[in-house]
Amino acid sequence: MSTRYMDYTGNSMEGEMRDLKKDKLIQQEDRIDSGLDSLKQEEYDNFSQEFGGLCIKSQYSEPEPWMLYCNEDGDTFLNLAIIHEEKKITSEAIAHSLRHIYYLNQQNHLHQTALHLAVITDQPEIAQQLLKAGCDPEIRDFNGDTALHIACKKGSLHAVGVILQNCFNKISFLLQAVNYDGHTCLHLAAIHGFLAIVESLISVGADIDAQEPCNGRTALHIAVDLQNANLVKLLLEKGADVNRVTYQGYSPCQLTWGRSNLFIQQMLVSRTKTDLQLLPESDDESSDSESEYADEVLMYDDCTLGGKRVH
Repeated sequence: MSTRYMDYTGNSMEGEMRDLKKDKLIQQEDRIDSGLDSLKQEEYDNFSQEFGGLCIKSQYSEPEPWMLYCNEDGDTFLNLAIIHEEKKITSEAIAHSLRHIYYLNQQNHLHQTALHLAVITDQPEIAQQLLKAGCDPEIRDFNGDTALHIACKKGSLHAVGVILQNCFNKISFLLQAVNYDGHTCLHLAAIHGFLAIVESLISVGADIDAQEPCNGRTALHIAVDLQNANLVKLLLEKGADVNRVTYQGYSPCQLTWGRSNLFIQQMLVSRTKTDLQLLPESDDESSDSESEYADEVLMYDDCTLGGKRVH
């Protein structure tokens, strides 16, 4: 006859199954008792008292009703408070969101977080509160910009300082990150001519010779293209590589030819390798091919079809 039992507790088990269950329970009791018996009574009492005082509290709690609000643009209540610059309401919302990091990092339809919006609206003090509360500075918006990218675009030195000071463990990533146009924060600061931000980024470790992925320009190449003499001077003082070439093989000095600002050219010529000072000679083969093409057109100019000239 097969062994039969009526419930999972083993109260009605029969035969060998009941005996096996009993043996396992005895083994477990022996194992538990052996651990407790190894302690002296005084040690056990101390252990029990300390263990009894422990209390595991859940770090999660239900979101408050206002956290569930989201408008047609995907903006939360917190986002709207920042957009409308309601600083008191914003601070209270941040304080009530400390256990809800996901809420602080929630993105709207443009993939902007509250931190992006705080920088866009020039509220660095709110950006600082968000960072201290746990907002993630690595999140990118629909352009691939982090909050630091936006601060560099806007020329907000205060916001740049706040982000760098409150993201010590993430500075390396933020400085190396490129947006969807292939620009680092240093590239953006150079493009918009914000010298103070350029200097600040370099001082905390930004790669002064970082190249754009699309064409290989460095900040120095950008400065020459924009004919920004002050930026060129600053980058040279900070140790920019004058011999770094673009993916087409052009040094910053070579880009000065044909440009109006001779002072920039003078600063670069003396520092640049001889073979990278002048533009490469024009390719004669290109002109030859053009002339050959022209001759070819003329050669077939008198074609006739059915006794009539074809033009």
